[in-house]
Amino acid sequence: MALYEHVFIARPDISPAQVETLTDEIKTLIEEKGGKVGKTEYWGLRNLAYRVKKHRKGHYGLLDVDAPADVLSELDRRQRLSDDIIRHMTVRVEEHTEEQSAILSKKDDRRRREQRR
Repeated sequence: MALYEHVFIARPDISPAQVETLTDEIKTLIEEKGGKVGKTEYWGLRNLAYRVKKHRKGHYGLLDVDAPADVLSELDRRQRLSDDIIRHMTVRVEEHTEEQSAILSKKDDRRRREQRR
């Protein structure tokens, strides 16, 4: 099995709890098909660089996935059909890291700087 990072953007008008449910559904799909999900991260409601399906913001999520290619093709198919997902992308990686992603570590750095003031 290969290692992947899967990032998705959900509509801004759904709640963070619904995004968590969406993430759990993705995990369940991958695990039912024989894959494994490692780290999951919720990056929060963030601005988009440009409008996507008339939305200016979106809920971002990241999953580290260890699965065969047919699982990812099924995941891709389901997310294209989903009304809640406005964009998604899966990238093959050499290895998964246990550290926070750059997005979350950047937020932590910003918080530490604000606390020092």
